[in-house]
Amino acid sequence: MRFLPRQLSASLLVLGIAVAGVSMGEGRLPVPQVAQAAAATSTDEPQWAVGGGRTVVAPDPLAGARLYVDPASPARREADRLRSTDPQGAALFDRIATRSQADWFGDWVPASDIRAAVATRVATIRAAGSLPVLVVYAIPGRDCGNHSAGGLATADAYRRWVAAFAEGMGTGRAAVILEPDALGQLDCLTSAQRTERLRLLADAVTVLGRTGASVYLDAGNPRWHAPAVMAERLRSANVAGARGFSLNVSNFLTTDENVRYGAAVSELVGGRSFVVDTSRNGLGPTADLEWCNPSGRALGRAPGAEPARTDVDGYLWIKRPGESDGTCNGGPAAGTWWPAYARGLAERAS
Repeated sequence: MRFLPRQLSASLLVLGIAVAGVSMGEGRLPVPQVAQAAAATSTDEPQWAVGGGRTVVAPDPLAGARLYVDPASPARREADRLRSTDPQGAALFDRIATRSQADWFGDWVPASDIRAAVATRVATIRAAGSLPVLVVYAIPGRDCGNHSAGGLATADAYRRWVAAFAEGMGTGRAAVILEPDALGQLDCLTSAQRTERLRLLADAVTVLGRTGASVYLDAGNPRWHAPAVMAERLRSANVAGARGFSLNVSNFLTTDENVRYGAAVSELVGGRSFVVDTSRNGLGPTADLEWCNPSGRALGRAPGAEPARTDVDGYLWIKRPGESDGTCNGGPAAGTWWPAYARGLAERAS
């Protein structure tokens, strides 16, 4: 079977110390079995049928919110470095530096530090009058042993880590993207492991939601699982207690395709809303759906709310554009800031 993997990477501030280039490898995303889905070498989009009503009870965190722009991001430092010698290059990096990007937290931050690390970052963001957008990425058995392998060692360790994460958040408005790939990759787990993972996600939704955060369970992307399959997984992971779900994290599929797919999933999970990662999907995927530092890609739609639709809360840059997907196509190690690739993304952005 062909796979459509995708890379997750992070750069975050932990206890006031900048930790950049954290490698998280790539998830392996199987081409979806949607109505005998198109071959992985095709960019033809599946057609999703949508109908019915919706019920949303959790608050929309993006409505009227200011998204945080990190003044010390790698893109900002690159732009400032070039300001006097290469104004055109500086302007290109500004296209990334002036946009909000999510903060990732995973098992590389130990349980003893996670509360303080989250508290520090959230305090900085809220002091700026902005909305924290955080990613939780520490589920046991992460990425099925592939390039993003890792996660906490046991279920109990994960529960303690999530509880400390929630304590660090305090109370207030925030958006939390919960465990990219975790539902999409259930197939690689044993029956007992699947049951455990779903229980852990369901508990995390409850614990994180008690802080006042709006939680989005990750639901993969439109080329992975049919809407009915993903909807069932979301229900089992307590999407009823969440704001909704996230799509296209670190992937390149178009916003339109994600919105159509998300609308179909939403109708099957009580009308829960969703967000789409648009950080690198400005030109959609390559013809062969290359996942690792594909050439010719572009920044996507700027982060922000979506007032025109009731099922889409908005668009976020969850993947941090400019960080490498891995040592492929000339790239450095996964998670490493790669100025040449970042510049290319910005150059091709509309």
